[in-house]
Amino acid sequence: MSYRNDPYDPKQAALLDPSSLEELIKLAEVAFAEEANTLDELRALKPVHLGDRAPVSLARREIGSLPPHAKSEAGKRVNAARQTVQAAYDAREAELEAELAARILVDERVDVTLPWTRRPRGARHPLTTLMEHMGDVFVGMGYDIVDGPQLELEWANFDALNIGPDNPVRGASDTFFVDLPGLVMRTHTSPGQVRTMLTRTPPIRVVSPGRAYRTDELDATHSPVFHQIEGLVIDEGITMAHLRGTLDHFAKAMFGPDARTRWRPHYFPFTEPSAEFDVWFAQHRDGPRWVEWGGCGMVNPKVLVACGIDPAKYSGFAFGMGVERTLMFRNGVSDMHDMVEGDVRFTTNFGMES
Repeated sequence: MSYRNDPYDPKQAALLDPSSLEELIKLAEVAFAEEANTLDELRALKPVHLGDRAPVSLARREIGSLPPHAKSEAGKRVNAARQTVQAAYDAREAELEAELAARILVDERVDVTLPWTRRPRGARHPLTTLMEHMGDVFVGMGYDIVDGPQLELEWANFDALNIGPDNPVRGASDTFFVDLPGLVMRTHTSPGQVRTMLTRTPPIRVVSPGRAYRTDELDATHSPVFHQIEGLVIDEGITMAHLRGTLDHFAKAMFGPDARTRWRPHYFPFTEPSAEFDVWFAQHRDGPRWVEWGGCGMVNPKVLVACGIDPAKYSGFAFGMGVERTLMFRNGVSDMHDMVEGDVRFTTNFGMES
């Protein structure tokens, strides 16, 4: 059997000659270092020195022309040369990537000490600021602000307020129930008043602002999640006149000194006698009219007994109104969707009012 380079002499296989391989390595290293100033330029050189037609790859093909006893040594030389070229490429690639990252940090840096060209102002949600304002009005009248859990005991949400088990508001059509027995999402903030009566002795003057839940569909005037503020006064000699004076003062604080209100007889299981009170809404979408603002009345003696207060000695009044509805009257907002959809254009109109 004969070979192209027979008798074998490694120097006759030019590409397999150690000096030739060393020269290929130097050419590649010089090209990577001097001709590749960007990653794109480096990647363009990769096929020239590491591709299938690169000299180091062609040298590998010459191994087959050698005698069997010479192939192993030649293969090791070629593989070592290719690994050296690959290492030079990888090192140059890492160097260019580091240079690029450093250049990006410089080119895209932001000088946080420069003055702003735009100064957008933030805004709080008007329901938040309005609830705080309502609370401040009552604090100025000598009330305390209280709250309770939003996941509430059925007893505190219904039974203690004289809302019996057969009352339709305790059905799923009005109330959000949970898998834990005896608990509901509170349908009003009145349970905060119940908890206050259980832990304090009269005289009691508190308001309870917060979030409540009912199974209403979201429309222009209703929402399944809404906000209320409810008030409670328990003391000796409390009458309906005290209630009327309190609510008239609150209406003027909310809507101005010319605010107009009226009362209508109504029924609530937790107050007796009871009334609904209206406010004159000049900016209603359907024209000026009286609109219901809330409900009120003298605390039902059964509620006092349930909370451990002697109705023969103490009397009291309670009231409640919706914060969303107050915002509608106060600021001419005609659609509940504006309050819950999170459009920054709506909130920004109210700025940072506190």
